[in-house]
Formats: sequence, C-alpha cells, structure tokens
Amino acid sequence: MRYRLTFLFFFSYIMGLQAQVITAPDSIKPGRGSRETQLQRIKERKKRLFTDPVNGTEPKNAFLLDTTLFNKYGDLLNDDPEYNKRQPIWKPTAQVIGLNAGFMAFNRYVAKADYGYVSPETWKTNLRSKPEWDTDEFGINFIGHPYQGTLYFNAARSQGYNYWQSLPFAVGGSLTWEYLGENTLPSYNDMIYTPLNGAALGEILYRLSSNILDDRTRGRERAVREIAAGLVNPVRGLNRLLQGKTFQVTNKEVYEKEPINITLFAGVHRQNERQDDVFGPADTKGMLNVQLDYGNPFERQKRKPFDLFRLRAEFSKGGEDTTAGIINNITGYGILTGRNSKLGKLDLLTGIFQYYDYWNTRNFDLGALGFGGGVFTRLPLTNQLNLYTNAHLGVIPLAGNSTRFAPDENGLRNYVYTTGLHGKIESTLSLGRYASAAFVYYHYWLKTFEGLEGSNSIGIIRPRVTVQLYKNLSLGYEHFGYTTNRRLEEYPTQRAVITDQKIFLQLFLQDPQRKGRYN
Repeated sequence: MRYRLTFLFFFSYIMGLQAQVITAPDSIKPGRGSRETQLQRIKERKKRLFTDPVNGTEPKNAFLLDTTLFNKYGDLLNDDPEYNKRQPIWKPTAQVIGLNAGFMAFNRYVAKADYGYVSPETWKTNLRSKPEWDTDEFGINFIGHPYQGTLYFNAARSQGYNYWQSLPFAVGGSLTWEYLGENTLPSYNDMIYTPLNGAALGEILYRLSSNILDDRTRGRERAVREIAAGLVNPVRGLNRLLQGKTFQVTNKEVYEKEPINITLFAGVHRQNERQDDVFGPADTKGMLNVQLDYGNPFERQKRKPFDLFRLRAEFSKGGEDTTAGIINNITGYGILTGRNSKLGKLDLLTGIFQYYDYWNTRNFDLGALGFGGGVFTRLPLTNQLNLYTNAHLGVIPLAGNSTRFAPDENGLRNYVYTTGLHGKIESTLSLGRYASAAFVYYHYWLKTFEGLEGSNSIGIIRPRVTVQLYKNLSLGYEHFGYTTNRRLEEYPTQRAVITDQKIFLQLFLQDPQRKGRYN
C-alpha cells in the first residue's frame, strides 16, 4: 500500500509539472489589473523561475518551458512569425535602392564631393572596368563602410527576413553602390568588407534593438524604447513607422531576445611616449569603454547566427597625442553555429565564429574581417570562484594594416591590404562580484597582397584586475602592450613595442536573470 501511495504521489507530481509547462508567452489579460502592473508581475515571475543559480550556467526550472519556442530564460527563440511577417521581396529591394539614392543625393548636392557626380557615362565606365583596391581613408574603409552595410542588411532583417536571407541584400546594396553610386572605379575591398562585416554588425544592431523594444508597453516607457531602438538601428526605426508598429500595442512579447550584460569603464588612459617604456613620460587622456555580452555561452540550445556575441568599443580624448584617434579599438565576435556540451565539471561551447577587429594605436592601424573556430569553457573551482576561458583560431581573408612609416608606391595610401591568420585567448578568474583577474592575448599574422610587399606580425596583450568598491562598481587597472614586427621588402625591418596603462571605474550592469561575470 505504501509503495502504491508513493507511486501515485510521484505520478501526480510529474503530471503537475507537465501541466505547468509554458507553451505560450505570458500575455496581458483584460480584468487582471493595469497593463503596467501585469507587465511587472510577468517580469518578476520570469526572474523568480528562470534565473541562473549563483554557481550554475542556466536556470534550474528551464524544464517548465517548451524549449522549441523559448530559451531557458523564458524569452522567444524566434520573432513572432505572425507579427513579423516577411514582406514581399520588392520592399527591402526598394529600400536598398532608396538608401543608395539618398547617399548619392547627399554626396552630390550637399557634400558636393567630386566622386558624387555620377551619370550614365560613369556607370558605363564602371561596368566595363576592372575593380581596384581603393585608397580611401583607413577609418572610412574599416568603420564607415561596414556601417553602410548594416543599413542594407537591416532593410531586409527588419522586414521579416532572417540572417541568411538578409545577407544577399547587403551584398546587392554594396555591389550597386560600387558600380553606380560613385564616379570612381568599383573597389574589391568594399565589395567584400561592406556586406560581410555589415551583416555581422547589422545582426548585432538588430538584436540589441529587439532587447530594447517591448511592444506591450505604452506611454513614456514606450516612447523611450522606440527612440532608443531607432538610434541603435535607424532602418528598423524607419520601417516600424512605415509598418505602423511604432504605436501598435500587443498583449504578448513578439521579439526574440537573449540576456545581455553591459560593462562600462571610465577613467584615465596613459600612453607612454617612448618605445619599450612602461612608466616613463606619457600623454594622458580620458577614456571610456563599453562592452556588450549578449547571450549565455553555456546555455544549452540550438545555436543560430549571433545568438551569442561580444562587442567592445573604446574611446579616448584629450592630451597632446595626435597619432592615435578618438576611437582606440572596436572588437567583437559572433557565433555562426555551435554546440554545447559538458565534460565533468567543465562546461563547453564549440563553434564557428565571425570576428571584427579595428585597432587605432600609435604603433599600428588594423582593420580585419575574420572567420574561425572557437572554444568557450567554464570551470567552477569553488561556489564563488570560476575560471572562464575562450580561445580562437581563424583565417583573415581581408585586412588593412598601416605601414605607419612608409606610404605605398603611389604615395596615396599609408596602409596595405593583407590576408593571414589570427589567434586569440581570453581568460578570466572571477571571484563573484568581489574581484577578477583577466588575461587577454591576440596575435595576427599578416601577409601583404596589395601594396608594399612584406608581412607583419602583431601582438596585443591585455592583463586586467578589478576589485569591488560597492555592489557592481569596481576599481580596475589594465595594461596594454602592442608589438609589431614589419618586414617590408623595400624598407628596413620595423620592430616596435609600445605600452599603455588604464585606471578606471567599472560599472557592471548584469541582466537580472543571467549570472556569470566572464567580462
């Protein structure tokens, strides 16, 4: 009898759990309080049920969710297909053409740029000519053009197309611009760099704007969300206006989301004036750094492009240095496909990634597009102490690298086009919110194929320590070391080592559901 009661109790418990499985998103229901009150209850329930434990990698109650519809945090795995219907192909096509027409009009009638005076004759010349490797400024090629690619990409992405379906629009927008948008010859580098890194950055901007938007909200909160999302992703903001979504209110969540952690650094950037010097005479600037960590690398799910990414941008201003610019670096990676697993206590993610690198230092300029394999691991040492490591090895099909001291043979470009390999490792020993010690090392092996013949080996080392001051506010120190070894066939070998130091306050804004301080 006792065994039968135990069995009945266990059976009832299992059936009760199954009855609790969430197969539809929480929605606003009439008669259950104000919209704002219901939204607050929904958020509190998600936080209570689907939050990482202190020493875990994903919520314990994820079994309550239909994981074909939701991630482990209770958010949609895909945009709601009814609310975000794929528009006819002519709509994003027309928008890409409209974007290019707008750029052409600006260049000709506002900027009055020489290259903006196009005509059927220039189109005919470009269509009959062989492309070239252009001589645009470094920042234009490796920051400006990828951003232009994000606009083409989001013309489709914000109209119901997925990542892979949106990529051809970035390619098409870039090709038409190169042949028809300017009177200069089309350039190989723009036709590669603009669509590929444009799609990567475009997907990042799309996902960030999705995390900002909540079409269930109204009033001031809704206005703030719409403005912020439009600033992050202008093409999506425009399409929301055209589609009537800016003011449309839903009763349920309609966008795919992942948890996001934000780390802000602000402090002093000290640049040593002499090579191989550490604490000698230096130029000092104010420094701001923003790092976004989207998605949980150790959440077990079927991986899609960029449901995990990191984007880090650093800026500095002031002092007397005129060689390095305001943008010190922009680096990032996003997963294209991957798989999670577990080996004893070790949590793993292996995958294929896309990489974006932009470095502007007193030692070198580097802009690179990369693809390769990566491995993420988490090793719990104690309840509070965790070791997070990710390692990457990839190919660089296209990069630009400054020669710094030697222009090209035409005297027009102070950088060369290269291809090569990169290796990266990032490791953080995290003592909860109390302290962390991180070691980062990047290395790039580059071979010139256009410009001054030669090669370059670049190393970047970045150890960092942080100590908690109050709650999520920490004091940090970071040391940068930049090494280059340029071997140019027509010039002497150029070796240089330059170091920077940074002292900063770090504010860590953690998603309320996601734990793990591997920043």
